[in-house]
Amino acid sequence: MANHDSNLNYINEFKGIKSWLFSLDHKRIGILYMISVMFFFLLGGIAALGIRLELFSVGPTLMTADTYNQFMTYHGAIMVFMVIVPGIPAILGNFFLPLHIGAKDVAFPRLNLLSWYMLMLGAAMAIATLFIHRLDTGWTFYTPYSIKTSGSTALMVVAVFIMGMSSVLTGLNFIATVHKLRCEGMTMYRIPLFVWALYSTAILQVLATPVLAITLLLLAMERILGVGIFDPALGGDPVLFQHFFWFYSHPAVYIMILPAMGVVSELITTFSRKTIFGYTAIAYSSLGIAAVSFFVWGHHMYVSGQSETAGIVFSFLTMLVGVPTAIKMFNWVSTLYRGSISFQSPMLFALGFLFLFMIGGVTGIMLATLAIDVHFHDTYFVVAHFHYVMVGGTLMALMGGFYYWIPKMFGKMYNEGLARLTFVLIFIGFNVTFFPQFILGAMGMPRRYFDYIPAYESLNRISTVGSWLIGAGFLISLYVIIDCLVRGKKAPENPWGSKTLEWTVASPPPHHNFHHDPVVSAGPYEYR
Repeated sequence: MANHDSNLNYINEFKGIKSWLFSLDHKRIGILYMISVMFFFLLGGIAALGIRLELFSVGPTLMTADTYNQFMTYHGAIMVFMVIVPGIPAILGNFFLPLHIGAKDVAFPRLNLLSWYMLMLGAAMAIATLFIHRLDTGWTFYTPYSIKTSGSTALMVVAVFIMGMSSVLTGLNFIATVHKLRCEGMTMYRIPLFVWALYSTAILQVLATPVLAITLLLLAMERILGVGIFDPALGGDPVLFQHFFWFYSHPAVYIMILPAMGVVSELITTFSRKTIFGYTAIAYSSLGIAAVSFFVWGHHMYVSGQSETAGIVFSFLTMLVGVPTAIKMFNWVSTLYRGSISFQSPMLFALGFLFLFMIGGVTGIMLATLAIDVHFHDTYFVVAHFHYVMVGGTLMALMGGFYYWIPKMFGKMYNEGLARLTFVLIFIGFNVTFFPQFILGAMGMPRRYFDYIPAYESLNRISTVGSWLIGAGFLISLYVIIDCLVRGKKAPENPWGSKTLEWTVASPPPHHNFHHDPVVSAGPYEYR
């Protein structure tokens, strides 16, 4: 029930920068994450534009080969560890998970604040390497090069270790919150699908991230102490690093994409004005994706010398991930069927997600096939596939989620026309950037190369122009958010006619979320 007696909310109840930096309110911590991730996204985006600008023409254009490798490393590391992994869970998850389930806060508010400080500490250490001795290892830190190269590799891997621990703390917090703090009547089969997605993601964060943390710790020990684990010269095995790294990093793909799928479930049911088709199937498919993701890491290593039998097993298991993913796609399309669809900007991003993620998923099945992957391995085909899943998936959903929940987060409406323009620019720019890279990969252009033969130039130029469109789209979206905060009209409590609990409180929400403990008698999709 909304509070009509007071204008106090989580933004203005406490004043001063100190009240933000030491806040235990999950909503304020979500805003802190939002500001941080937007800054990191700007850094990673600048690196991406630099990469594409260098590849605009044959030969050196803008930078040396060493600088190009450094741009590539920082673009990957920042985007993966500081933007896409924490993005949706840390911002939208932190802000809305307790509101979704009728709770006053997360289970461990101090742990929640600590997780943000750990991300900040890790990010500060990672960015500090820019000014000490820049890295050129790529974001995967493959051995033995990452052991032997000069640079701040040890500092960077310790930074990623700390950021990984931040991810684990967030996951633990979410699992405890979902199990222990649901309001009266909120059974597991009544929680929103976004909560199911965050819950499945949290399981992955808690179980998979420590493997990466230990691997990077071993790498740091090898560099600093000379312990022989991955270096063949010391009796180590570099392929072991690949096994450890991808055992985490493939589940990490689903840490990035599962929350996005949860956002899309909310957007499609709201803007179709329909009950979600197959609630239980979508909920369990999130857990299914999380479970299968632990058994597919070997498809990154088809050409590493692993046995043919292992390759066949990993190929089968990788294709198996397509089953729960296809269930989600089928159910979303079925929800859209004969729905009263409203093409607001959040829905446009959700539909963009469906299109781009479908391409990413289909090309993923291609890469799971042994014979095809051997040809496409380490080419631009893999780069295009990865970006269709990660950027076309996660960032499209993050933008859709932003536009959907901004009225609730800040109590103001944004410029809908400009928001739709950002979708058009990002969607068109994305396809212009990355679809040519499928063709480049099929032609044999290797990824991470500073230069290329003239036959690849025209497609690379198209790709670079597309990256400018994406950049323009995100800059305009930043303007939309700032304009909304400065001049936006007051938002109604429920501008979209949504049915989940967060829309029953004032906009912005009060500090304690609910003035009375909510009681739920039906799920959010049962009475539409």
